[in-house]
Amino acid sequence: MAIENASFDVKKGEFVFLTGPSGAGKTTILKLILGELTPDSGEVIVDGINVKNLSSGDIPYFRQKIGTVFQDFKVLPERTVEENVEVALAVIGLNENDWDVRVSHVLKLVGLSKQSNLFPSQLSGGELQRVSLARALVVNPILLLADEPTGNLDWETSDSMMGLFEKINEEGKSILMATHNMEVVKKHKKRIINIVNGKVT
Repeated sequence: MAIENASFDVKKGEFVFLTGPSGAGKTTILKLILGELTPDSGEVIVDGINVKNLSSGDIPYFRQKIGTVFQDFKVLPERTVEENVEVALAVIGLNENDWDVRVSHVLKLVGLSKQSNLFPSQLSGGELQRVSLARALVVNPILLLADEPTGNLDWETSDSMMGLFEKINEEGKSILMATHNMEVVKKHKKRIINIVNGKVT
């Protein structure tokens, strides 16, 4: 979906919903923020950095500022919960001596301390999404992007997951969440940016 004249900002510590029907352009906007897509015109500014001007070599370093949670979890099936979270620290090159403290902190935060040695096949959908969230948080990002994070979850699990996002936001993390689940949006009463046919309405 092409995005036209979509202008908005997310302030530090804010929790914003990006809403609109499937195919409206929500995921495209997240990909622009991540530098996965380059805009033909206009600017994408994250933490003072114009993403459009980054070289391909700069992109991986830039992405260390952003945590991402996907609808389909994207966990590695052959690694334990703990190892899935450690992968993110390996990618950013953090000294292995510092891994334990960070990993145990985020697993405790998302309620997975007891499951740290389990494999994805042993987890429920809600637990898999918590692994995805822990992996996004362990790098201490300035911005958390969530793309339909409750899309594959039942209502009760989804509600519990949203409670976690609320808690993380209260700790000061900025969150931009793409969702077409209006029940979630109504319940949590955040600022809404609505996208229809690639435009902010």
